[in-house]
Order: sequence, then C-alpha cells, then structure tokens
Amino acid sequence: MKIRKGDKVIIIAGKDKGREGQVERVYPKTRQVLVPGINIYKRHVKKSEQMPQGGVVEIPRPLDIAKVMYKCSKCGKPARIGYQLEGKKKFRICKRCKSKI
Repeated sequence: MKIRKGDKVIIIAGKDKGREGQVERVYPKTRQVLVPGINIYKRHVKKSEQMPQGGVVEIPRPLDIAKVMYKCSKCGKPARIGYQLEGKKKFRICKRCKSKI
C-alpha cells in the first residue's frame, strides 16, 4: 500500500469529503486506513468495568483506501504516490511535483 502511518491525507469521497487528517493506523489486508476525527459513528455501550457509566460513545471507523488521497507536504495539494529507484534504495515520490516523500 502506498499510504502509510503518519501520512497527511485528504478525504475525497463520502460524508467527510474535503476534510484532512493524519493516518493513525493502516489495515493492509482489508485495504483500509484509520484517520482520527473522520468517519465517526455512534455506538451504544452497556455498563461494564471499563465503562461504568455506559451510554453512547463516538468511535472513528476505518475508511477504504480509495476514499483518501495523500496530501503533499511540498505543494500542499492532493497527489498520487509513485516510486523512484536510486541505486538499491526505493523512494516514494509525489506524482504532482516530483518531490521525495
């Protein structure tokens, strides 16, 4: 997967379209990413030792990788990610401004 933990991303589809965030966790098998504050849903939680109060809790859900796009730190725009080889090392590059990520 081209998007990694810590990357700044822009949401390009869904109810949070246009919002930005930083990837907290990546799920490669299901091709999803978790961005805190994005794709929030409410869950009703029963009383337990961890939650003695119980009630309604807001939890971020993972987003499909197709709904997010990398935000380039240099040009500040959404961009696709490519790869470039230099000797035996492989670097990720911004396809828009050709800078290393």
